[in-house]
Amino acid sequence: MTDFPTDAHFEELATRVLDRTLPHAEWTHEAHFAFALWMLRHRPDRSNSEAFRTIIIALNEAHGTPNTDTSGYHHTITIASLGAAGFVPGSGEMDRPLAAALAELMVGPYGRSDWILAHWSREQLFSPEARKSWVEPDMAPLPWSCS
Repeated sequence: MTDFPTDAHFEELATRVLDRTLPHAEWTHEAHFAFALWMLRHRPDRSNSEAFRTIIIALNEAHGTPNTDTSGYHHTITIASLGAAGFVPGSGEMDRPLAAALAELMVGPYGRSDWILAHWSREQLFSPEARKSWVEPDMAPLPWSCS
Protein backbone atom coordinates (compact mmCIF):
# COMPACT_ATOMS: atom_id res chain seq x y z
CA MET A 1 0.00 0.00 0.00
CA THR A 2 2.54 2.54 -1.14
CA ASP A 3 0.53 4.46 -3.73
CA PHE A 4 -1.47 6.49 -1.19
CA PRO A 5 0.83 7.57 1.64
CA THR A 6 -0.86 10.93 2.26
CA ASP A 7 -4.33 12.41 1.98
CA ALA A 8 -3.00 14.57 -0.87
CA HIS A 9 -2.41 11.39 -2.88
CA PHE A 10 -6.04 10.39 -2.30
CA GLU A 11 -7.21 13.79 -3.48
CA GLU A 12 -5.05 13.54 -6.61
CA LEU A 13 -6.53 10.13 -7.37
CA ALA A 14 -10.08 11.39 -6.78
CA THR A 15 -9.50 14.40 -9.03
CA ARG A 16 -8.18 12.15 -11.80
CA VAL A 17 -11.17 9.80 -11.46
CA LEU A 18 -13.65 12.68 -11.46
CA ASP A 19 -12.08 14.39 -14.48
CA ARG A 20 -11.65 10.99 -16.22
CA THR A 21 -7.86 11.29 -16.64
CA LEU A 22 -6.86 8.35 -14.43
CA PRO A 23 -5.30 5.73 -16.71
CA HIS A 24 -7.04 2.37 -16.83
CA ALA A 25 -3.94 0.60 -15.45
CA GLU A 26 -4.14 2.74 -12.30
CA TRP A 27 -7.83 1.91 -11.65
CA THR A 28 -6.92 -1.00 -9.38
CA HIS A 29 -8.80 -2.72 -6.55
CA GLU A 30 -6.88 -0.55 -4.08
CA ALA A 31 -7.59 2.61 -6.10
CA HIS A 32 -11.33 1.83 -6.09
CA PHE A 33 -11.26 1.73 -2.29
CA ALA A 34 -9.02 4.80 -2.01
CA PHE A 35 -11.48 6.72 -4.20
CA ALA A 36 -14.46 5.50 -2.15
CA LEU A 37 -12.81 6.51 1.14
CA TRP A 38 -11.94 9.97 -0.18
CA MET A 39 -15.44 10.50 -1.56
CA LEU A 40 -17.11 9.34 1.68
CA ARG A 41 -15.04 11.83 3.64
CA HIS A 42 -14.81 14.81 1.29
CA ARG A 43 -17.80 14.50 -1.05
CA PRO A 44 -20.60 12.85 0.91
CA ASP A 45 -23.03 14.66 -1.41
CA ARG A 46 -21.69 12.46 -4.26
CA SER A 47 -21.21 9.27 -2.23
CA ASN A 48 -24.47 7.63 -3.17
CA SER A 49 -25.16 4.80 -5.56
CA GLU A 50 -26.34 6.92 -8.49
CA ALA A 51 -23.42 9.35 -8.26
CA PHE A 52 -20.94 6.48 -8.20
CA ARG A 53 -22.71 4.86 -11.16
CA THR A 54 -22.36 8.07 -13.18
CA ILE A 55 -18.73 8.61 -12.19
CA ILE A 56 -17.57 5.06 -12.92
CA ILE A 57 -19.50 4.75 -16.18
CA ALA A 58 -17.90 8.00 -17.38
CA LEU A 59 -14.42 6.78 -16.38
CA ASN A 60 -15.02 3.46 -18.15
CA GLU A 61 -16.08 5.32 -21.29
CA ALA A 62 -12.92 7.43 -21.11
CA HIS A 63 -10.93 4.18 -20.89
CA GLY A 64 -12.82 2.71 -23.86
CA THR A 65 -14.38 0.07 -21.62
CA PRO A 66 -17.93 -0.73 -22.72
CA ASN A 67 -20.59 -0.72 -19.99
CA THR A 68 -22.65 -3.75 -20.98
CA ASP A 69 -24.29 -6.81 -19.46
CA THR A 70 -20.86 -8.47 -19.32
CA SER A 71 -18.30 -5.69 -18.88
CA GLY A 72 -17.71 -2.28 -17.36
CA TYR A 73 -19.77 -0.85 -14.53
CA HIS A 74 -21.09 -3.34 -11.96
CA HIS A 75 -23.65 -1.85 -9.57
CA THR A 76 -23.76 -4.62 -6.96
CA ILE A 77 -19.98 -4.75 -6.61
CA THR A 78 -19.77 -0.95 -6.47
CA ILE A 79 -22.39 -0.61 -3.75
CA ALA A 80 -21.03 -3.53 -1.70
CA SER A 81 -17.52 -2.05 -1.94
CA LEU A 82 -18.77 1.40 -0.96
CA GLY A 83 -20.36 -0.26 2.07
CA ALA A 84 -17.06 -1.99 2.91
CA ALA A 85 -15.21 1.34 2.72
CA GLY A 86 -17.72 2.96 5.05
CA PHE A 87 -17.55 -0.01 7.42
CA VAL A 88 -13.87 0.57 8.30
CA PRO A 89 -13.83 1.93 11.86
CA GLY A 90 -12.93 5.61 11.85
CA SER A 91 -12.97 5.95 8.06
CA GLY A 92 -15.10 9.07 8.34
CA GLU A 93 -13.10 10.70 11.11
CA MET A 94 -11.43 13.78 9.66
CA ASP A 95 -8.34 13.51 11.89
CA ARG A 96 -7.58 9.90 10.86
CA PRO A 97 -5.32 9.73 7.80
CA LEU A 98 -7.06 8.11 4.85
CA ALA A 99 -3.94 5.98 4.33
CA ALA A 100 -4.55 4.37 7.73
CA ALA A 101 -8.15 3.55 6.83
CA LEU A 102 -7.09 2.18 3.43
CA ALA A 103 -4.29 0.10 4.98
CA GLU A 104 -6.75 -1.40 7.44
CA LEU A 105 -9.17 -2.17 4.63
CA MET A 106 -6.52 -3.72 2.40
CA VAL A 107 -5.02 -6.04 5.05
CA GLY A 108 -8.44 -7.39 5.94
CA PRO A 109 -10.71 -9.61 3.87
CA TYR A 110 -11.79 -6.71 1.60
CA GLY A 111 -8.21 -6.27 0.42
CA ARG A 112 -8.64 -9.37 -1.70
CA SER A 113 -10.41 -8.70 -4.97
CA ASP A 114 -12.41 -11.91 -4.54
CA TRP A 115 -13.78 -10.95 -1.09
CA ILE A 116 -17.23 -10.50 -2.56
CA LEU A 117 -17.50 -14.18 -3.52
CA ALA A 118 -17.94 -15.03 0.16
CA HIS A 119 -21.32 -13.29 -0.11
CA TRP A 120 -22.50 -13.93 -3.69
CA SER A 121 -22.32 -16.94 -5.94
CA ARG A 122 -20.55 -16.25 -9.23
CA GLU A 123 -23.78 -16.94 -11.09
CA GLN A 124 -25.74 -14.35 -9.13
CA LEU A 125 -22.94 -11.77 -8.90
CA PHE A 126 -22.11 -11.79 -12.60
CA SER A 127 -25.69 -11.78 -13.81
CA PRO A 128 -26.83 -8.83 -15.94
CA GLU A 129 -29.29 -7.92 -13.18
CA ALA A 130 -26.48 -7.57 -10.58
CA ARG A 131 -24.47 -5.44 -13.00
CA LYS A 132 -27.38 -3.05 -13.53
CA SER A 133 -28.91 -2.85 -10.04
CA TRP A 134 -28.45 -3.91 -6.45
CA VAL A 135 -28.88 -7.65 -5.88
CA GLU A 136 -28.87 -9.03 -2.33
CA PRO A 137 -26.19 -11.59 -1.42
CA ASP A 138 -27.26 -15.19 -1.96
CA MET A 139 -24.55 -16.88 0.12
CA ALA A 140 -23.85 -14.84 3.26
CA PRO A 141 -25.17 -11.47 4.45
CA LEU A 142 -22.92 -8.43 4.54
CA PRO A 143 -22.07 -7.06 7.99
CA TRP A 144 -23.56 -3.67 6.95
CA SER A 145 -26.71 -2.57 5.16
CA CYS A 146 -26.64 -1.60 1.50
CA SER A 147 -30.34 -0.99 1.02
